Amino acid sequence: MSIRILKGADLLTHTAALRSVYVDAFCAPPWNEDEEKAVEFVGRLPVNVGRPGFTAALAFSGQEVTGFATAWTTLGPFPTDRCYPQAAAGLGPARTESWLCGAREIDELAVRPDARGTGMAAGLLDAVSDDAPEGRSWLLTSVQSTRAMSFYRRQGWTQATHPSPDGKGIVVFLGPRHPARALAVQPL
Repeated sequence: MSIRILKGADLLTHTAALRSVYVDAFCAPPWNEDEEKAVEFVGRLPVNVGRPGFTAALAFSGQEVTGFATAWTTLGPFPTDRCYPQAAAGLGPARTESWLCGAREIDELAVRPDARGTGMAAGLLDAVSDDAPEGRSWLLTSVQSTRAMSFYRRQGWTQATHPSPDGKGIVVFLGPRHPARALAVQPL
């Protein structure tokens, strides 16, 4: 396995492979996404590669893309589409602004099922977060994915929001070097 960093539109040459990995990673439980979500992901790529601070990491086994991660700088004001309102509600306006805006946002992390447990996901996550400004990196995941939640904790990420574990909430994690991680409220 090798991991390559790509900046900007260079990522678009791998669109078909990224879609394939996305389907393998997210159309199965616990995500249970349909093919339309993969189409939406691919449709967002041309805009995402133009975002400030955009970076991507692709994992290769030979010539085959077996995993990827994408990230960029979260600009202010904090976005209000997709799952962002849940994150903002969990942190409140002041923490959302100071902890997340200007930080490296990990947007997607996906590996093919047969690559799980190989260290690939950890390598991809490190590749897109290691050079985050002032160590400030963050991501969202679903509380329904106990596997993802456990993975991020094992990688040293700190859970900063705590929706009901029985719900469908979104969880904010702060990266291992994020200066606010010690301020995050821990679960009871």
